[in-house]
Amino acid sequence: MRAAQVSKLEGPESIEVVDIPEPQPFTGGVVIDVHAAGVAFPDVLMTRGLYQLKPQMPYVVGGEVAGVVRSAPQDAHVRPGDRVVALTMLGNALAEVAVTPVQMVFPLPDNIPLEAGAGIVFNDLTVHFCLRNRGRLAEGESVLVHGAAGGVGTSTLRMAAALGAGRVIAVVSTPEKAEVARANGATDVVLTDGWLAAVKELTGGRGVDIVLDPVGGDRFTDSVRSLAAGGRLLVVGFTAGEIPTVKVNRLLLKNVEVVGAAWGEWVTSHPGYLQEQWAEVGPLLAEGKIAPPQPVLYPLDRAADAVASLDNRTATGKVVVTIR
Repeated sequence: MRAAQVSKLEGPESIEVVDIPEPQPFTGGVVIDVHAAGVAFPDVLMTRGLYQLKPQMPYVVGGEVAGVVRSAPQDAHVRPGDRVVALTMLGNALAEVAVTPVQMVFPLPDNIPLEAGAGIVFNDLTVHFCLRNRGRLAEGESVLVHGAAGGVGTSTLRMAAALGAGRVIAVVSTPEKAEVARANGATDVVLTDGWLAAVKELTGGRGVDIVLDPVGGDRFTDSVRSLAAGGRLLVVGFTAGEIPTVKVNRLLLKNVEVVGAAWGEWVTSHPGYLQEQWAEVGPLLAEGKIAPPQPVLYPLDRAADAVASLDNRTATGKVVVTIR
């Protein structure tokens, strides 16, 4: 089969499309003919050996797929021919065939194309975990998201209202990305230059209830300042590269929280949590209450460019590689 593989840790440019044997089925595994595969920022880090989890070399890029079931265990909740989305976790996604444990596979609603489905699981379930579990989003609360034109950002904009948010504020770096944010459901958009003052003005000085931050870097302190009393700042990642620190006296004086939100670790340590998430998110997608992503598509031959677009910040929205 054809696959996008990393054999040396030199960044996205080291990704090569090669012919390798199909993965072998295993007990409890579902074999999927992959039609499309999602790309996320951890894939960038993994190509340099900088992610906290490291696959054995050489490895196939990507951790999420959409496709059609070729075979499944007899007692599985999916059958051959079913359209599904799935997590393959550490690699094994950007290939013509994937095998993954049955508990990582979910039926894809009929109203969602496979290419869009490949952009759902990683980002949408991350955002669901952030807002539902770690952020404790209450009905009508306001949510601000940094990097709002990126994968996690657009997922937040698409999902927040369906999960109860009353206002969703997008922070973006350019007018072009502002249009992406509006198209994905932002109620308000502000540019990174002067964003804190703009948010204070939008909220009448109150601030926001939740900040979802996959960026980190030098805007972190202002994110704490942007919180209303009782607000929560969700730490999702550090795409800016710099890991910020916080002076805890700010948390005490404002009665606010900084909350870690590592979805992957939670899934690993809480069996059954993925199924709980899909039980809520799946119907919302099927009913159209959460719009499917509008991914940026790359063919498999350009897998290196797809991952590089996240590295150089040219990506807007979810990046998906088409396989078939």
